[in-house]
Amino acid sequence: MDAEQYVESLFARDEMLERVEEAIRANHMPEISIVPGYGRLLTLLVKLVRAKHVLEIGALGGYSGICLARGLEQDGRLVSLELKAEYAELAHRHLKEAGLGDRVEYRVGEALHSLEQLASEGKRFDLFFIDADKGNYPNYLEWAIKLAAPGALVVGDNALLHGKVANPEEKRNGVVKLRRFNEMIAGDDRLEGVILPAYDGLALARIK
Repeated sequence: MDAEQYVESLFARDEMLERVEEAIRANHMPEISIVPGYGRLLTLLVKLVRAKHVLEIGALGGYSGICLARGLEQDGRLVSLELKAEYAELAHRHLKEAGLGDRVEYRVGEALHSLEQLASEGKRFDLFFIDADKGNYPNYLEWAIKLAAPGALVVGDNALLHGKVANPEEKRNGVVKLRRFNEMIAGDDRLEGVILPAYDGLALARIK
């Protein structure tokens, strides 16, 4: 048993999230939801920020959406951006099953277009969760800075990309852009950041 398995063994099973994972497999979707430990952290972070407005980029089957919505303030709302309509529909179904369906709004299509629309509407968010196409991570971070309420928090999953970001031989676009994202988290003057190296890495940054 490694350290991550040991930590997971301390926590009770989450039957709702397990059903989400089963549905993702049954629908032949990529099994790339956030890991349970970081899912619990998402809920905790939303609560600590006392977030009323949360933006998720990448819904998949609703696993992270449930984790985020669980932490919302009583009148809080989650806006979730998803490229594929069928993924958004499944995610919304799961949020409804979890008793959180009235707290989420899904916007389907290219995330960069949806982000432009949110900006034109004057939307501001207290917490951002980025877990979508890696090649756009730096762009998503720039949009988060633009759409941030004072002191907003940005969370990015897969910061290590299965070790590829640490391998100088890896030159693919997604890896290169994720390296850039990590460098921004660590060194951008607009941010106070940290990268957690457990599981597949989680980047956290407070927008100044």
